[in-house]
Amino acid sequence: MKISFVGKGGSGKTTLAALFARHLAASGPAGGSPPLLAIDADINQHLGTALGATEAEAARLPTLGDHLPQIKEYLRGENPRISSVEAMVKTTPPGRGSRLLPVDGDNPLYAAVVREVAGVRLAVTGPFGADDLGVSCYHAKVGAVELLLNHLVDGPGEYVVVDMTAGADSFASGLFTRFDATFLVCEPTLRSVGVYRQYVGYAREYGVRVHVVGNKVDDAGDVEFLRQHVGADLLTWLTRSDYVRSAERGVPAPVHALEPGNRAALDLLRVTVDEQVQDWATFQRHAVEFHLRNAAAWANDRVGEDLAGQVDPDYLPGPPALAGSEAAVR
Repeated sequence: MKISFVGKGGSGKTTLAALFARHLAASGPAGGSPPLLAIDADINQHLGTALGATEAEAARLPTLGDHLPQIKEYLRGENPRISSVEAMVKTTPPGRGSRLLPVDGDNPLYAAVVREVAGVRLAVTGPFGADDLGVSCYHAKVGAVELLLNHLVDGPGEYVVVDMTAGADSFASGLFTRFDATFLVCEPTLRSVGVYRQYVGYAREYGVRVHVVGNKVDDAGDVEFLRQHVGADLLTWLTRSDYVRSAERGVPAPVHALEPGNRAALDLLRVTVDEQVQDWATFQRHAVEFHLRNAAAWANDRVGEDLAGQVDPDYLPGPPALAGSEAAVR
C-alpha cells in the first residue's frame, strides 16, 4: 500500500511520516518488520534524521536523483515501446516488458539507492544543490520517485511511506494520484487549514480521498477547531509530544515509548491503510493521463518523438502482473 504524508511546511508531516514508518517496522510478526519502504520526496530532506540517522549519516545516503539514469535503465527492462533510456521521462508508465519492483527484495536498484535507517529501509530523492540554482526545479529530482511509484507493485500488508513536498507542490506532477492513502497533517491554525482546503480542492477532482491527521493538539478546543474546518475528513490527531521533543534534541527512544494516545493514533492510521482497496485500473489510468499531458506539454519536444506511443493500452499493473512476468525483479 502506497501512503503519502502531505501538509503545510512545519506542520510535522516529516515527523509523522517517520513515526508511522517506525511504528510499522515494529509491528510485524514477533516484532519484525513487514515489507516496508520509506521515501523522502520533500525538498527539505529530513526524513533520514527524523528516523534516527545523524546529520553525517543522512548526508552519506545515496540519492535517487544521482541514480536517475540507472533507475530508468533498470525499469525500462525490455519494454519495446520505450525506444531508449533517454526517451524515458518521469511520467513514463510501465508496460509489457517493463521491470516491476516489489516493496522489498534484492535487486540492483535497491542495492544502489536504499539503505536501512533505524530498522526502516529508506530511499531519498536528494537535496536541491548549488548546481541546481537557477537552472533546475525540484520536480525534476522528484521524477525519480514518480518513476519508482509507477513501477511499484505492492499488496495488502506491504507499505511504501512517502514524505511529500509541502503544501500544494505535489500537484506540479501526477504524484498526488500515486497513493492508496493520503494523510494530510494539519495543525489547529488557519494557515494549516488553508493548505488543507487547497489540497483537497485539487485532489477531489481525481477521486483522491484525503484523511486529515491533526498534529500539535493541546486541548479539546484544538480538536473542535479542526472539526469545524475539516469536518468528516478529520481522521485522528496527535498531541504535543515529549517523546518527539526529546528525539528532536538528539535523545531518541524506541517507538513503543511514544505516548499511548499518540500510539493509538498511529494504530488508526495503519487500520485505515489496511482497509483501502487497491484500484489498479484507476492507478494506471491516472498514470497514462499525466504521461500524455506531460508528453504534449514538454516531453515530446525534449525527446524528439511522440511519447504517447509509450502507453501500452492493454496493460494493467499489479501483483498478478508481477507474478506472471519476466519483468519480476531478479
